Amino acid sequence: MTLACPTARAFLAGPSILPPAPLDFAVVGLNHQTAPVEVRERAAVRAGEEAAILSHLALHAREVMLLATCNRTEVYLAGIEGDPVSAFQGAWGHALEGHLYVHRGDAAVAHLYRVAAGLDSLVIGETQIQGQVKRAWQEAHTRGLSGTLLNKVAQGALAAGKRVRSETGLSDKVVSVSSAAVELAQAALGDLTRRTALILGAGETAELTLTHLRAAGVRDVIVVNRTEARARQLADRLGGRACAAEYLHEVLPEADVVIASSAAPHYVLNGAGVEAALAGRPGRPMFLIDISVPRILAPDLADVPGAHLYNLDDLTAIVSRNLQSRRAALPRAEAIIREAVSDLARWYLTREARISRQERQLALASD
Repeated sequence: MTLACPTARAFLAGPSILPPAPLDFAVVGLNHQTAPVEVRERAAVRAGEEAAILSHLALHAREVMLLATCNRTEVYLAGIEGDPVSAFQGAWGHALEGHLYVHRGDAAVAHLYRVAAGLDSLVIGETQIQGQVKRAWQEAHTRGLSGTLLNKVAQGALAAGKRVRSETGLSDKVVSVSSAAVELAQAALGDLTRRTALILGAGETAELTLTHLRAAGVRDVIVVNRTEARARQLADRLGGRACAAEYLHEVLPEADVVIASSAAPHYVLNGAGVEAALAGRPGRPMFLIDISVPRILAPDLADVPGAHLYNLDDLTAIVSRNLQSRRAALPRAEAIIREAVSDLARWYLTREARISRQERQLALASD
């Protein structure tokens, strides 16, 4: 019996076939489940900071996407060099290990798909996150930080989110953070039809808040914003009074409920300002709900007699109660996510196999 020598076997087999490399994709971040609002605001992305943060993260990966909302800050990385946690903490200059989560490979893909579908939100099934994921991906693409892998994963996430909402009914009568804030105001004040509401901010969340206030029967809404033109645009479109930020303390005594949903580098209202406003309306309390991250209502408001301060974390009980009616849709939603992640995995394996074949052909040609 003649045994073939190893050299002969290697020659007959051709170039060795290695198993596909693991999916080089990861997410690191923190959200309402892992960090209280006072920690989340330390990793918030303020206006004008996006470029510097993305430039830092781009030193650690070929592809980068930054997703920052009122309840989460996450970084998605592909073509990773080094430690994702160190990259994240270096971008914000804070040690946040006790509050961060890290997922790699298929687990990172599944996380983004669940996020886009609203399954990882404070308000399960909310729809605002779909647009936020899309804008985060578009921003990465515009800055040249999105390549083949991140593009495929982001597109899959948006498609999975759309399927979950259209096939499960999870978003039927869905509540948002804004609607939960209005529901909290209703629980505190009862009928809102004769109440005056004041909204701090004129962005997307402020618009949702005004919409829900109108649906709750509020007739008098004051929209306060740093740019009066934006406040007027929102007030004119949905009904309300516009006010420039410098006149906030003049209109504040009128407000029964204040909902803050704006980005600012400092507190917009503090205890002294609210105490002065309450002095002009004796016996009438004021309910203040801060759904901004970072917060723009100072914590010392809670010490003012007659002022009742709430933040995002205080909405948890309302959200949990509203979730009960949608629990039946969750198994189907999770099944859609698993199916979508499997599709992505098959695409990746097929792609890697094609690249491997091309490399073998090049190797044989060079021989």
